[in-house]
Amino acid sequence: MNLSPAALARAIPFAAFMALLALRGFLPESQNIDPRYVYGVSVLVVGGLLAWFWLDYGELARQNWPSRRELIWSVLVGVTVFVLWINLDAPWMQLGEPTASFLPLDPQGRLIWPLIALRWCGAALIVPVMEELFWRSFLMRWIESPKFETVDPHRIGIKAIVLSTFVFMLAHTLWLGAVVAGLAYAWLYVRTGKLWTAVIAHAVTNGVLGIWVVQSGQWQFW
Repeated sequence: MNLSPAALARAIPFAAFMALLALRGFLPESQNIDPRYVYGVSVLVVGGLLAWFWLDYGELARQNWPSRRELIWSVLVGVTVFVLWINLDAPWMQLGEPTASFLPLDPQGRLIWPLIALRWCGAALIVPVMEELFWRSFLMRWIESPKFETVDPHRIGIKAIVLSTFVFMLAHTLWLGAVVAGLAYAWLYVRTGKLWTAVIAHAVTNGVLGIWVVQSGQWQFW
């Protein structure tokens, strides 16, 4: 399968992010290497890739910024997904074994704020752009047509929404929460025709989740 430059611009940052996170489990045990910083390194790399390919993301051009009403809807959807996400954590709502918790604590149990800042900025500012470009802008439209750039978001069908949400679910341990999130962000994208609405909703979910996790100490959600 030959991918177009536009498809590669959406796939490469996502693939790089997943590959770098996968390397975390292969790092040698050493006092000089803290695997918790791999996430920060990953989002910095992805941020660089997004900047490199930015001109290929026509959907994120300034003229495609959401209206005030669309912005309000994006925030409401993002907060709703957050509330559902932290409550959809029963054992049967989880796919596979829970991943190891991210614990930004030193040996004395104190918070490591640089680590928290890296995690929060990555989750709230970089990951939503990367994931929405891949899952919604690319995959949903590609399911409709290999020439995905010609697909009007308003015309994306149920098949593309369901299939892309299913794959999105497989990438998350909390599968039911991922289904809710995937459908919510897809609905925003199709309804408004603007990728920014899905990006903003995703960013709100991740941003509020990060604040809540730090306040509550429920690190398993991060």
